[in-house]
Order: sequence, then structure tokens, then C-alpha cells
Amino acid sequence: MAEERVEEEIIVTATFHGTSLMDEPGSVTVLAGDVAADRAARHVEELLGLAPNVSWSTGASRSRFVQVRGIGDLEQYSEPKYYPAVGVTIDDLEVGSAANAATLFDAAQVEVLRGPQGTRFGASAHAGLVNIRTHEPTEAFEGLVSAGLGNRGAYNLGGVLSGPLSETLQGRIAIERNVSDGHFKNAAFDRDDLANLDELTVRAKVRWQPNERSRYGLNLLAFDSDNGYDVWSLDNNRTTQSDEPGVDRQEVIGLTLTGDWQLSDRYSLKALASRSDADLLYSYDVDWIAPAFCVTFTCSYGHDTAAESFDRTQDQTSLELRLIGGDGSLNAGQWRQVAGLYFKTTNEELRYTYPSAWYGDYAVATDYETSRAAAYAELEYALSDRLSLSFGARLEEFEDDYGDSNGVAHDSRETLLNAELRAKVHLRDGGLLYASVAASEKPGGVNVSASSQFALMSAAFRDFMRPKIRFASERLINKELGYKTVAFDGRLAVRVAAFHTDRSSAQLESWMWDAAAGLWIGYLDSTSDGENYGVELETLLEVTPKLQVFANLAILRTEVDDLITFDLDAFDFLSRSGRDQTKSPRHQYAAGLNAALSANLSASISIEGRGGSFYGYYHDGRLDGYDLVNANLRWATQRFSLNVWARNLANEKYATHGLYFGADPRDDFGFWSNQTYEQRGTPRSFGIDAQYRF
Repeated sequence: MAEERVEEEIIVTATFHGTSLMDEPGSVTVLAGDVAADRAARHVEELLGLAPNVSWSTGASRSRFVQVRGIGDLEQYSEPKYYPAVGVTIDDLEVGSAANAATLFDAAQVEVLRGPQGTRFGASAHAGLVNIRTHEPTEAFEGLVSAGLGNRGAYNLGGVLSGPLSETLQGRIAIERNVSDGHFKNAAFDRDDLANLDELTVRAKVRWQPNERSRYGLNLLAFDSDNGYDVWSLDNNRTTQSDEPGVDRQEVIGLTLTGDWQLSDRYSLKALASRSDADLLYSYDVDWIAPAFCVTFTCSYGHDTAAESFDRTQDQTSLELRLIGGDGSLNAGQWRQVAGLYFKTTNEELRYTYPSAWYGDYAVATDYETSRAAAYAELEYALSDRLSLSFGARLEEFEDDYGDSNGVAHDSRETLLNAELRAKVHLRDGGLLYASVAASEKPGGVNVSASSQFALMSAAFRDFMRPKIRFASERLINKELGYKTVAFDGRLAVRVAAFHTDRSSAQLESWMWDAAAGLWIGYLDSTSDGENYGVELETLLEVTPKLQVFANLAILRTEVDDLITFDLDAFDFLSRSGRDQTKSPRHQYAAGLNAALSANLSASISIEGRGGSFYGYYHDGRLDGYDLVNANLRWATQRFSLNVWARNLANEKYATHGLYFGADPRDDFGFWSNQTYEQRGTPRSFGIDAQYRF
């Protein structure tokens, strides 16, 4: 199950010039659409395990919180997440916290860029980027229909139509519905579909080329999911007891307009405009149990009845104008340039409710507006036919304005600088050696949860949070050295990178439990620095024309300098100095093979795994490492294919997210003692997919 054919040239589209993977001076993984098809991957979360030093947190029905090299967001409650530290884009549309929409039907490739991408994307790709590209409209009419069945009530139906609409106009539309009962059972309702998936994705593309020097595009994304979120169990198994099962609903409409003009033989102009509107509803049962639970068991103090709900709307508008000059490839003494302007506004409104039997009804409405204006440029010069240098910089002006129904208001303005210096050398053996230094800044902001609840906190917690109501901007300085080559007559591809990242004012997610006030307080803490470093290796070998093997390996070390948190076990404020950062497994790997068994039959098997990691700073709980085995058998002709697939063949029990606190009211289980609770990953899954092309 390799990422790409060794002999194929893979183009990384998330660059200014559309660079070949083996010529891009950075650590990038490109996963082709047929990799997703073989794995029956419906969402990008089911591919990320193939990319070195990439982790994710579920914390919802989908893993929409991504970490690269130990840096990234873990979950979302009240905080607006106007920029996740790792960006997710779909055909030039930033989806941010609406990344449930990162489905893979009709995807051409998924690009995972590790390290700051500040010159190109600014704070939108502070630590890295996941870039999804779907197929373009075709000059000739074509289409496909697909259907699949799987265990636990899973099925999917999809279709694609593509082709010319006139001599200068081409279009493509792709529609898929994906449904599953999920892998949890609710004992209170005796149902097994309350952690379900029900997702509808519609993508449409139109391309108009009135002449050879101009081209225009329109991309439409419509995503509607009605997913359940009933996944937390007091017994850390797949049976829940909640009487108010949660939901994770997203409705997203996104529109992107593009224009490309060839101004001369050396210069072109590109314009992009996008608009997205998202309605996001996220809720869960706070106490995880039904009243009958405390009839069966002896429970201390009874139980709460709250269903915590986060109902938000998120509107984003962006405009970008980019001037590109120079040739696709450079000879000695030649230049290549890029200059651009970028504007983005985001408005996020949150309606938060917590109707608690113990603490009373609490509700707050927040409104958070942000804006960015940026100018950027990149210049690349070839010192010789083999050696080139490039320098890029991006200057951003960031503003935010926050207000809530409790009368709390904040606003700020800051200037952010992103810059990158890169050198690459084409060696005589055909390999590429590169080195880079990149600086990236992610803006600060308001800790919404802490700010809106500040007046309700106990005195000690108010004193602790007062200087943390606003968190500072974070700066990364990333140094990287890499080597890429294709050897043995094109049969072996190797990519290796070593990196070191300094985090200044690292934005670290943490929590406090104010028992006297009955408040969980979530916040970003920027009072500590951090350090991240490691190595990434990706290899692909064509053993014979009918057999390929691949192996990827990542080593990661992280550290927090001096972070003060409220420790739930000590019930006091303690230092986490020198500890690993969250969701930073010290090793990660993926390996497998793909074999052509006959002219029409192929098979693949792969294994991926990672070490354990911390998942919070307010405790010392850890998530265990795991190893997952995946396989498929595909029979295909020119028009028809049948794919039998299985994921997690060994039925490994593993966790994708964790919580740590006292949730269990049963006297026999040490009532309200702090425990680690895990959101379990998907158990053994299998099914069959069919596709017909015409």
C-alpha cells in the first residue's frame, strides 16, 4: 500500500509553483487517491497514520484535530479555533474546525506538509498543513458510480459526472453519502447507533478557459453530517450508559473562485476568493449515565442531568492575489519570484448551554471576530545549475474583537512575521540535499471559556487565570536538513529529514477543575516555551514489477520548559517542567506491501503503529501505543472494480483521545476518584466496495 509509484512524478500542489515531490525542499508526504480507495478511507483521519510524525485527536465523531511533530490542537469546546495550528484545506478552501468535511470521495491526492508553511499560508499552517486535492473536470465525458457495504451497518453510495459543457467550459460533480452505526452500544436505550456517522458530501467544479492566456475556476463544497457522539464509558469499554447522547453535526457550504492569467512568457497572475458558512452543533452527556444506573449501583450524591451543548456558526471570507514570475525550472543565474496580498475575515458566534441539576442553568453567548491582512514575497535564485537559494517572508496584521453576554469584552491588534530561508543542491547522483530555517508566528487571542466564567471562579483560580485571560502569540523557529533520492534504476525512492523546532510562548491546551465553583475551565497557556526535534524517513522499493514495499519511520522528542498547571491528583498548582508535550509519541511507523497477483487481481497489507503519549497537562495520564494491521484484495478491469478490505485486522484495542477526572459515582469503584477515560478507536472493520466507470 505505497504512497505513489516509484517512477511517477508526484506534484505537490500546496506550493507556489507546483513542485515535484522529489524536488521540494521540505518534508512532505503525498498519498494518492488509490491509497484511500484500497483502505476504504472515507475521511482523511483514516490516512494520517501513513504520514510520519502526524497524530490526531478525536474528541468528536471525527478526528478533526491534527498534530504535526507534536504541535497542534487537541479538542474544541468554547474556544473559537480561528486558526488550528495545523491547517486543513480542500481545493484551496480552509475548513478549520469544520474538518469533518475532509472526506475523500473523488480525492486525487492528500498532501501532508510538515513544519511551518508561513510564507505561503501564514498562521493557517503554523506547524504544518493537510491539503486535499480532488479530481479536476475532464475534457472527455466520463463518470462513475460506487457502492459499498461494511460491518456495523455501514454503507456508502456515490457518483461522479465529468466532462465538457461547451468548447471552453468543463464541469465535474461528485456526490457521496456515507453511513455507519458506529462501534458503541448504549445500555440505557439498548441501541447501537448513537455514535453513528451520517455524512453527505457534494463537490462541484467548473473550469472555463476562454483563451490560451486565461483560465477561471469555481469550486463548490456542500457537506452535511448528522453524526452521533456517545463514546465515553465509565468502564472504558464500548458500552455507554448516557441518557442524553451527544451529537456532532456540521453543515458547511464553501465556494471558491479562482482566476489565472498569463501576463507574459515569464509572469502570471492568480486570484482566489473564498467564502464558507458553517453551522456546528456539538454536545455530550456531562455525567455519562442515566437515572437507572444509580438504581442498579450505589452512587454517591446521585447524578447530574446536564447535556453540555456548543452551538456555533462560523463564517469566513478570504481574498488573495498572487503574482508569479520566472520559469518552472531554474538554470544558473536565473530568478524566480512570487509576491502576493491576502485578506481574511472570520466571525464565530457561540451559544453555550449547561443546564445542570447540581449547579443550575448556565448559558452564555459569545461573538468573536478576527481579521488578517498580509503581504508576502518569495525569491529563488540559482547560483549554479545544481545549487539554488530561496528566501520568503510574510508580514501579517491581525486584529480580533471579542464580546459575550456576560458583559466581557476584549480586542487586540498585533503584527506577525513569517520568514523562511532555504537552500537545495542537486547532487551528481541525482539526489537532492536541502536545508531550511523557518520562522512562523501564530496570533494570540482570548481564552473564551475562562473569560466568560471569570467572575464565577473561586479566588485562587481567578488569581491564577487573571494574567492568562489573553494568551500570547506563539513563534516557531524550525531548522531542517533533508535528503531525497531515487536509486537502482528508479526502483527505490528515499526521503529523510531531521528537524529541530524551538517554540516560544507555546500555546498549550490545559484545564482546571474549580471544585468550589463547580467549573471546568479550559484555556490556552502561553507562559512556557518548548522544544521539538526528530527524524523522519520514507522509503518505497519496487522489488519486482509486481511487488512494491514501503516503510516509513518517525522519531520525535518534545519538551515543555516550565508550565504551571492545576494538578487534579495533587489538587494544587504544580510545574510540568521538562515533560513531553501532549500527543507526541516518541516513535511512529508504517510499512506494507502491494502485490499484483495477476493481470486483474492485486492485494496489499500494511501495519502502522506508534508509541504512547500524554494527552493533557493537568495530570500524568497516558494513552498507550498501538499497532494496526490493514489489508485489501482488489479485482479490477478497465471499467469495473471490486475491493474487499479490512482495517485493524487484529482488533487492537486502542485510544484516539483521553480524559482524566473523577467521573464514576459508584461507591464500589472509589466514587469520584480520578481515572483515565479513553475514546476508543475503531475496532476491526471490513467490507466490500464496488465501482463502475463509464
